[in-house]
Amino acid sequence: MPKLDLRDLSKTYGSIKVVDSINLSLDTGEFVSLLGPSGCGKTTTLRMIAGFIEPNGGTIEVDGKVLSAPDSVTPPERRQMSMIFQSYAIWPNMTVAQNVGFGLELRKLPRTEIKRRVGRILEVVKMSHLADRYPSELSGGQQQRVALARAIVVEPSVLLLDEPLSNLDANLREEMRFEIRRLHDEFRITTVYVTHDQAEAMATSDRIAVMNAGRIEQVDAPHLLYTRPRTRFVAGFIGRTNLVGARLSQGLVGFDGFAIPAARLATPPDRTDGEVLLSVRPQNMTLLPDKPQDTNGHAVLPVEVTRRVFLGESWDYVVRPSEAGVELRVSAAPAQIHDVGTKVWLALDPSQVVIVT
Repeated sequence: MPKLDLRDLSKTYGSIKVVDSINLSLDTGEFVSLLGPSGCGKTTTLRMIAGFIEPNGGTIEVDGKVLSAPDSVTPPERRQMSMIFQSYAIWPNMTVAQNVGFGLELRKLPRTEIKRRVGRILEVVKMSHLADRYPSELSGGQQQRVALARAIVVEPSVLLLDEPLSNLDANLREEMRFEIRRLHDEFRITTVYVTHDQAEAMATSDRIAVMNAGRIEQVDAPHLLYTRPRTRFVAGFIGRTNLVGARLSQGLVGFDGFAIPAARLATPPDRTDGEVLLSVRPQNMTLLPDKPQDTNGHAVLPVEVTRRVFLGESWDYVVRPSEAGVELRVSAAPAQIHDVGTKVWLALDPSQVVIVT
């Protein structure tokens, strides 16, 4: 039985479908991110899980018990969930220890038990030495740790996080996303994490649900979303890619000027002919100064460098095949320097090419 189960969950405002019949199940202890652009419905979905918004259709179940349906909604305070907001929402007039223990006091636990649990969680989040400080005396990262500690200490059935790192600077965001994953690995609380930042989702999640226009386009492990996207939107939203049109015919995928065997694609086609759209990641192609003697099964074709940008860790090249009008973006190591206008050879591994819809 899933720990958290969303079935045909929908929310409309007038004629606008904000969440459109989504289905998603989480196992006990699983960390799943809802990832997508602004307005895709991810925060509305999270707030329906929390009980702050009533669905127009479908159900939300925890441990097999229906918590939300169009005719019946369990209030947030009876769901045994904790939610962390963008603004942290910690009390300015309470110390770190008082903030963390507030939920335990509401549950009327014995004072000795509250002290024990607060002390333990502050050690886990590395905030014991700041227990007596007030929020105004803390950095943004420290305030976020307090919010995490307060949410976890009550041992919720489900933990919900709504873009919790959006107010932090880049370096702190990187540090905190690994901290969130570390805490998850220690406590194994079933977690739903909302973000528009793919790096956060990739670093923290067991699985990612990519949302677009109120629908879930694909749910998969982070590496599968990147290497095996199923739709044009997912391919373009997760990382960078080249979307290239091609034609299937007689077992080959034909481009302008060259073709590769369809059977060697990462996702072999389900038909024998017709137009297809392919996703080719920039790092799955290689630029060579000379034509290789052994192609090692790669498609090799002459190209011209039309643009380049040095990004420190890599070169971002744009090349145009000699017999095609399409331009391709290719990533290369810093030492692989090719001037604009140079004629080079492009090697493409068919096993890294994915058909998308």
